[in-house]
Amino acid sequence: MANDINELRRILREHTTIAVVGLSAEWHRPSYFAAKYMQAHGYRIVPVNPRYAGTAEGILGERCYASLQDIPHAVDMVDVFRRSADVLPIAQQAVDIGARCLWQQLEVENHEADALARAHGLSSVMNRCVKIEHARLFGGLNWMGVNTGIISAHRPH
Repeated sequence: MANDINELRRILREHTTIAVVGLSAEWHRPSYFAAKYMQAHGYRIVPVNPRYAGTAEGILGERCYASLQDIPHAVDMVDVFRRSADVLPIAQQAVDIGARCLWQQLEVENHEADALARAHGLSSVMNRCVKIEHARLFGGLNWMGVNTGIISAHRPH
């Protein structure tokens, strides 16, 4: 598992096209907020969620795909917002499409998927948030919700 700061920094610097599996179109969901942050910081986001695939609006202005295999272009990183039990087939799909990194979000930790990814030469990260790590390593901590107007120190009237 990539816990080394230099390895995380390398992954985030080199992997700029991110397929986000389980990306929600609902603005208050963690997957949406993380993807929006990464998009605002120059990453290409590729939504993967069968619920929104084929819809005209997509997610974050990007076309949404039902599965990783449906994406018609190269993907550097597969960022997984699914339950740990669901990750192994996603890891196999990441290998099959030629992704270079499997990233399992906070509280997502499938060791079989990690081993599969590593056995096929992919970088692998478990139980970490891509947005939090980017903010921590590249200076985006102001995006933690403080300036959004959603979180406030003022008491409601």
